Amino acid sequence: MNQQNVDANVVSGSRRRAPGLAVAAIAIVLSNAPSRAQSTIDPDADSVLRAMTDQLQALKAFDVEYDTDHEVVQLDGEKIQYSASGRIAMSRSTGFRMTRQGPYTDTEISFDGKVVSLYGKRLNVYARIDSPGPSIDEAVAEIRAATGFDAAGADFLSADPYTALAEGVLSGSLVGTAFVGGMLCDHLAFRNDDVDWQVWISKGEQNLPLKYVITTKWVTGSPQYTLRFRNWGTGGVSSKSLEFKPPTDARKVDVVHTDVVGDLLLEAQQ
Repeated sequence: MNQQNVDANVVSGSRRRAPGLAVAAIAIVLSNAPSRAQSTIDPDADSVLRAMTDQLQALKAFDVEYDTDHEVVQLDGEKIQYSASGRIAMSRSTGFRMTRQGPYTDTEISFDGKVVSLYGKRLNVYARIDSPGPSIDEAVAEIRAATGFDAAGADFLSADPYTALAEGVLSGSLVGTAFVGGMLCDHLAFRNDDVDWQVWISKGEQNLPLKYVITTKWVTGSPQYTLRFRNWGTGGVSSKSLEFKPPTDARKVDVVHTDVVGDLLLEAQQ
């Protein structure tokens, strides 16, 4: 996992940092927990991670709902958590559509294989960005380059999610089993130089991610970013559902920047 991340309203964090965020770590010390060897990934953890990423990679299309929590450490040390929700629909051959609703944003990002469209519903403004190529990875990279905006969980959407997630990992372990949303999961934990990250993967026929937590270790308060997936749908996704048609009264604007919690800000041209 590197240090760039997505939330195309997503979708993207990666086992790196929460998109431009500071977040808090909860250290749970288990007296009987075995110590983990550095610079190694436990074979059981690697096997579970590979099974999940192989299944994601094999999905030609899917849609999923998500919830995120961003922890922000105030100057006085108080932690404030901001929550948002959204939905992702993706066709690997066509593109994607992501929505996000939070305290500071009501945003939609879509990619039709050629153009990335960004729509801010509250301001009723939109912008378009040409993608350098037809792949989702190229579109996400262009969004990052053009706006500084990152999608939490973008690694899960990558054409090669295992490589994206495992980048920079120093150690990994299978913590055990747990329940997320009432579903039995394998709980994995990984470390790299800058962050610790955990993922909970459903057991059974569908080995899909249900929860993902990134802890920024070297920031005061060790803030955390949490991403929860729910209601995975692995059927087809209509190409028309990925198209963006701006409302007739919407204004086209330039993309300016992103704010401190990773929400896209669109500013109308004066």
